[in-house]
Amino acid sequence: MSAGCFFTADWDAPPSVKTLITTRQGGVSEGVFASLNLGLHVGDRPQHVLHNRALVQQAVPVPMAYLNQTHSTDVVRAADSIAQPQNADASWDDTGKAACTVMTADCLPVLFCHQSGNVVAAAHAGWRGLAGGILQNTVRAMGVPAHEIMAYLAPAIGAESFEVGGDVQAAFCAPNPAAQSCFAPLGNGKYLADIYGLAHQILQQAGVSRIYGGDFCTVKESDRFFSYRRDGQTGRMASAVWIER
Repeated sequence: MSAGCFFTADWDAPPSVKTLITTRQGGVSEGVFASLNLGLHVGDRPQHVLHNRALVQQAVPVPMAYLNQTHSTDVVRAADSIAQPQNADASWDDTGKAACTVMTADCLPVLFCHQSGNVVAAAHAGWRGLAGGILQNTVRAMGVPAHEIMAYLAPAIGAESFEVGGDVQAAFCAPNPAAQSCFAPLGNGKYLADIYGLAHQILQQAGVSRIYGGDFCTVKESDRFFSYRRDGQTGRMASAVWIER
């Protein structure tokens, strides 16, 4: 794989923490899945997806722990999701034997690490999981003081592209009126939602203040990223974090 097929998180993580974030480029999938689709559940040919996953795995020295993501708020140990993907939307690791991995195509991937470099985590945050507490649950699962954790917001749908209804606005603003600043009214009960801004608020309220990333738009950057909102049937990208012993 060439360097343009993936990139790494731009954050102040310790040297033992490694990351990999894939783009849509560099694989063998065809058509709407072109070309580095990593999702087995989207209608792509399984042999193409497995080939793509093998290509990515070559760049990661420990097994990538994929999840069966269900827009839940469940967090599991990454090592338990290697042989058989667990039903969860976040995982954590403190062994250095697994890469916490989430797949997205507009939803927000969040990578976490402790300042010591001894524990990492990855969360898949669609709006349901974000409103339900997936980020807070991930922070708790890491088992370290929240103020010693840093987070990286990987590619997701941007604030100018994420049109939502009043149900989404209410899910955030009813329990937290401050979330209103992340919704721009469009009229007729519609809003533009800033998923990065919402994640910032939630993480800060959970005690995490060292937050990086959040300057992508999977919808607008069509040559670089898959987007379910833009294309409907499409591929999935991966965001992974692991400890290098």
